[in-house]
Amino acid sequence: MSSTGAGYDYSCGTFSPDGRIFQVEYATKAVENSGTAVGIRCADGIVMAVEKPLVSKMLVAGSNRRVFGVASHAGMVVTGYVADGRQIVNRARDEARSYKETYGHAIVPSVLANRLALYVHYFTTHGALRPFGTAAMLAAYDEDLKTHSLYMVEPSGNCFKYFGCAAGKGAQAAKTEVEKILYKAGSSGTEITCREAIKELARIMHVVRDPSKDKPFQLEMGWICEETEWKYGMVPQELVDAADAEGKVSVTAEGAFEESKSGSEAMEL
Repeated sequence: MSSTGAGYDYSCGTFSPDGRIFQVEYATKAVENSGTAVGIRCADGIVMAVEKPLVSKMLVAGSNRRVFGVASHAGMVVTGYVADGRQIVNRARDEARSYKETYGHAIVPSVLANRLALYVHYFTTHGALRPFGTAAMLAAYDEDLKTHSLYMVEPSGNCFKYFGCAAGKGAQAAKTEVEKILYKAGSSGTEITCREAIKELARIMHVVRDPSKDKPFQLEMGWICEETEWKYGMVPQELVDAADAEGKVSVTAEGAFEESKSGSEAMEL
């Protein structure tokens, strides 16, 4: 069986002999080569952060955003091909508006996530279409159940509900950091708050990066929490800037400590 895409990657409607759909794998690879996005479900809400590489020094701050509002109670973060991500965001807005007009009620988070997953999956089943090269995180609040939920829709159309998730170039390292944060909070019998999560996400963004290889970036964050009265919006820029600066200092200090520790061990040997 061929492990390459030769002859089987011309269409996402064709399976390879070993059961793979190469077009979907290529779309997933596009996400893995893009900026890191991380989301955490907190005790009082949800915070999502995304790394936006600065492709030009002349880029106007705040343009080409990767954090979007869908409805008053829901919002999204996308990574990968941002143009593809905007199409998913527009679909989410259409679904939210249609649900509201039909039922007179804000769309339920699980319903919105499932409808987006079906929409993304549709583009993996027809040879005339191509998969979306983006991963989308959805944060929303259920007004009836009084609960908040975090979902992520993958290029394959898979959709899962998370306590914490990550996508993009630094996804694996970011997942490890998120697991540490959630495990530490669980061990102490408390849950992390959104204010604390903002600082942690900023730190994670600097931990997973390699400054010598990666381009400079701008940090964008969105949240929905008790502090915002369960209305989705951008995290205030002053909070993001303060967390970003603190994250840089923290990572630099950790690096210096590891270097001094390694030097001490080498001298002992």
